[in-house]
Amino acid sequence: MNKNINVRKATITDVPAMFKLIQELALFEKAPDEVSNTIERMNEDGFSLNKIYDAFVLEAEGEVVGTAITYFRYSTWKGKSLYLEDLIITEKHRRLGLGSLLFNQCIDFGKSQNCSQMNWQVLDWNTPAVDFYKKYNASLDGEWINGTIPL
Repeated sequence: MNKNINVRKATITDVPAMFKLIQELALFEKAPDEVSNTIERMNEDGFSLNKIYDAFVLEAEGEVVGTAITYFRYSTWKGKSLYLEDLIITEKHRRLGLGSLLFNQCIDFGKSQNCSQMNWQVLDWNTPAVDFYKKYNASLDGEWINGTIPL
């Protein structure tokens, strides 16, 4: 692996690069028109006094090539949990072991924040991602149905 790899907490100046990765993910997931978020909203939601998410970035040769976005949720059965909203590595940097660096950063962050577990979703057709999570002995539950209501 390249020695010029760095994983760190994101700063507000990383948001444009993070947003570009989100758009790339939407294209990969065949839903490019579904992204209604904006850089301005991400700035407010992640870097104001009332922030609602945390983020990490992965740099290769000084360029942001990956991001992980997390937030806290509460499980009535398990207590405080870390939710991994997205873990994104730009296509040209996939399958190089970089996703593990970001995923491990999220695990360490969750532990440091006294979370009992980390949760996420993965599309069932995204075989590379499913296989990645299986390497961690993750429990991938096909039983629950996700619900969403636009507000």
